[in-house]
Formats: sequence, C-alpha cells, structure tokens
Amino acid sequence: MKVFTIGFTKKSARAFFGKLRRPGLARVVDVRLNNVSQLAGFSKRDDLQFFCEAILSIGYLHVPELAPTQAMLDEYKKSHGSWPEYEKKFLDLMTERRAEETVAREVIDGGCLLCSEATPENCHRRLVAEYLRSKWGGLEIEHIL
Repeated sequence: MKVFTIGFTKKSARAFFGKLRRPGLARVVDVRLNNVSQLAGFSKRDDLQFFCEAILSIGYLHVPELAPTQAMLDEYKKSHGSWPEYEKKFLDLMTERRAEETVAREVIDGGCLLCSEATPENCHRRLVAEYLRSKWGGLEIEHIL
C-alpha cells in the first residue's frame, strides 16, 4: 500500500496539479476540517473536485474523520500552542475515532492526503499517514513537496 501527502499553500495551481501527476496516485483525500474557505483558492472543495477530474482524471474525496477538531486548530494556530501538544492531542483523537477501522484501506491506498501546510513536518496529514502505518503496517508514505 502507498499513500501520498501534499499541502497546497505556497503553490500555484500549475505547480500543485503538476506535482500530483504521479504513477499510482488515484485520488485526492482531503483531510481538512474546512475545505470551503475563501482562503483556499483553487483548493476549495467543489473546484478541487472538478480540477482533479478534469486535469488529472483522478477522484476527490473529503474525509473529515481524519481532520482535527476546530478547538484543536484554534488552540494550536490562534493561541500559538506547541506542536508536541497538538501532535499528542491529534493522535489521541485518531485513536478515539479508531481511524484505522473507520477509514477504508482502499481510500488510503493510492490516495494523496491533502491539507494546507506547505510541508509535512508540522501538519496533521503526516500524522494521519504515520498513524495508519503504525496500525496497518506496510504503508509506504511519499510526501510531495
């Protein structure tokens, strides 16, 4: 099994969609809590679904079960919380939600976890991928930069 990850921030639409041209990439798996924000530009839900189908001939799926809660986001972003605290709370949330049981492997395999952060170091998409690998084993992760 293989999963990709990507963030849209600091990428033009041309660069973003160009980077998604990968062998084995079958769908964008949107793991954002809010995927219709005006700040999302070309990555707003309906536009992104259209672009994935029209430009790349791949699917699009929003999976909010793999997103943080609004309270977690606010504490980390608006209140300048620490990454280690956020990471722990997010992984506890994934355990509580039993993501490894509720999200189908077929959705993740060949999927590209999408979030906003430009790089995966301090982004929950990396945590999702690593969490699922720890539960399922044999999951290869490729971060698209």
